[in-house]
Amino acid sequence: MEKIQINDNGCPAEELLRLLSGKWKPQIFRMALNGPLRFNSLLRQIEGANKQSLASALKELVDEGYLDRVVVKQKPLHIEYTLSEKGKMLIPVFVQLETL
Repeated sequence: MEKIQINDNGCPAEELLRLLSGKWKPQIFRMALNGPLRFNSLLRQIEGANKQSLASALKELVDEGYLDRVVVKQKPLHIEYTLSEKGKMLIPVFVQLETL
């Protein structure tokens, strides 16, 4: 299992805060806690989101290793996003931040 790098202050929440800085990322991360996500579903569920900003946020989360992007080769062909192992490691921190 990959370890999360903690900053010099030793604050485990900082990585999550950095991850979630940006439009739509907190909502995407929160929705990913409940299972696989599809682009058009996210577009409908996140009020005010547009295709470009949503695609950019998803790409950043995938590039950072917090979401896995899987092409599902069923008809119709579609892409699903799920929390990666690295993303799952941040769940306890995310839940604790929500309770503040």
